[in-house]
Amino acid sequence: MIPARYAASRFPAKLMQDLHGKPVILRTYEAALQTGLFDAVYVVTDSEPIFEVIQNAGGKAIMSLKEHDCGSDRIAEAVSGMDVDIIVNVQGDEPFTDKESLKGVLEVFEEDVQKEIDLASLMVKITDEEEINNPNTVKVIVDQRNFALYFSRSPIPYPREKNTLATYYKHKGIYAFRKRALMDFQRLPMLPLEATEKIEAIRYLEYGKKIKMVETHVTGIEIDTPEDLIKAKEAWK
Repeated sequence: MIPARYAASRFPAKLMQDLHGKPVILRTYEAALQTGLFDAVYVVTDSEPIFEVIQNAGGKAIMSLKEHDCGSDRIAEAVSGMDVDIIVNVQGDEPFTDKESLKGVLEVFEEDVQKEIDLASLMVKITDEEEINNPNTVKVIVDQRNFALYFSRSPIPYPREKNTLATYYKHKGIYAFRKRALMDFQRLPMLPLEATEKIEAIRYLEYGKKIKMVETHVTGIEIDTPEDLIKAKEAWK
C-alpha cells in the first residue's frame, strides 16, 4: 500500500512532480511492483490526479472515502475489508524503494513464529552532523534486539560528552504491519508524545506495540523538498 496525499506541507504536489518523464508517485509505484514481493500493490489517495495517473498507467489505485491525518489511517481504511495478514506501507515519495530492504521487513514476520511482533520498519545509519540535527530527519533508538525504544526529530541519543561514540539511525518510512495492529491504530486516539513529535510510529509504542527495526544500507532519496527532487533527478541518471 502506497499512501499518497496531494497536499504536502513542505512541498505541495510533490508526488506529481516529473522525475525523468513520469510523476514521482508513478515511479514509486513501479519500484514497489518490480520487486515482485507482493500479491498486490495499490496507491491509496485523496487526489483525483494521482488516482488517474496510476490507473492510466494500468496500475491499481483506491480513493479514500474519508479525510485522514496520516498514512496508517489511510491504509487502514483501504484494507479493512481485505482478507490479508501483512500489509507493507511504502511512502509515495520514495521512488528509489529497493527489493532487499523490503525483503528484510517481510522476513521479520516469517521468523516470528509466536506472532509477537506487530510492526517491522527500516533504519539506516547516519553520520552527517547536519542530518542528525535536522528535524525533518526522524531518528530512532533501539534495544539490543533492535526493537524500537523511541522515535524523535531531535538527535537521539543526546551526546552529553562530545567524545562519546554514539550511533545514530535514521528511520526510513517503510512499515510492514500485522493487520490487527493497523486496525488498532485507526481506533486508538493520538496521545501527547505523537502529537508533540508529529511521528505516527510513536502511537504504536505508546500503546505497547512491538516494532522490530531492520538495518538497511540503502539510503535512497525521500522527496520532501524541491532540493530533494533535484538530487533525485541527478541520481536517476
